[in-house]
Amino acid sequence: MPQLATDSEILTDLAELRAVVEVALAERLVFDAGCPSRLAEAMRYAVLAPGKRLRPLLVLLAARACGGSVERAMPAACAVEFIHAYSLVHDDLPAMDDDDLRRGMPTCHKKFDEATAILVGDALQSRAFEVIASELTPASVAARGCAALGKATGATMLVGGQADDLAGATAGDDLARLQAIHHRKTAAMILVSLELGALTAEATAEQHKALAAYGERFGQVFQITDDLLDARGDATQVGKRVGKDADRGKLTYTTLVGIEESRRLVEGLVAEAQAVLDVFGDVAEPLRMLARRLVDRDK
Repeated sequence: MPQLATDSEILTDLAELRAVVEVALAERLVFDAGCPSRLAEAMRYAVLAPGKRLRPLLVLLAARACGGSVERAMPAACAVEFIHAYSLVHDDLPAMDDDDLRRGMPTCHKKFDEATAILVGDALQSRAFEVIASELTPASVAARGCAALGKATGATMLVGGQADDLAGATAGDDLARLQAIHHRKTAAMILVSLELGALTAEATAEQHKALAAYGERFGQVFQITDDLLDARGDATQVGKRVGKDADRGKLTYTTLVGIEESRRLVEGLVAEAQAVLDVFGDVAEPLRMLARRLVDRDK
């Protein structure tokens, strides 16, 4: 029986996967002469700024857990990062969250200009679907991948969640409404990342179900810890302005249930996320580690 990988070995593996993702992203951000140079530069700026690459890693790790390969899943990994980058560029705009800093660097509209930032988001969204449609095989997997990504990023999920989040807190808000917002705004992209990885590996129904259960909990943990960072984090470490959610009257876990209860929720959800991966055995240990490391994240 193979020995379970150590935390150090898993961290090394994750670092190597991130490096491969960086190369793959850069390769897919090379355009012909039809793309204006300023737009291409801004797209690369938005995507290739230092980041965790969490969603691409989830694609790749889900594929491996289901018996698939990194190579086959890589187009989907790049596509979800393009969508994620587009959503951040648009979220940072003055009409949205109005942020000047992202990943420790000027936001896209500050580095370039507002119109360019809007176009960057538009172009990255289109590029994501182009990559899946043209690079995933067989065609049936590409079609299912496009449909899954379209649903996760559309009016009822990512965009709808963002719209409700921008509306701010209202009287009578409760935990159920907060969870509904963040299921769409945050968890949807995590869930589709896992789903795309499983699709490329032609996973079983049981594997899809387990990854979905993991993704639901992972997404909640990610949002709660994001709220904790906004409430208590250091802007230099986090890489973006903190305290802005409270200033704008947004509905967050920390304002609704408090910091200590938020931390308690995180601990319970991480334990559940790890447990639902039992169907995969030791091969899912990197996914378990990613959930564990959310507890103490500082950015």
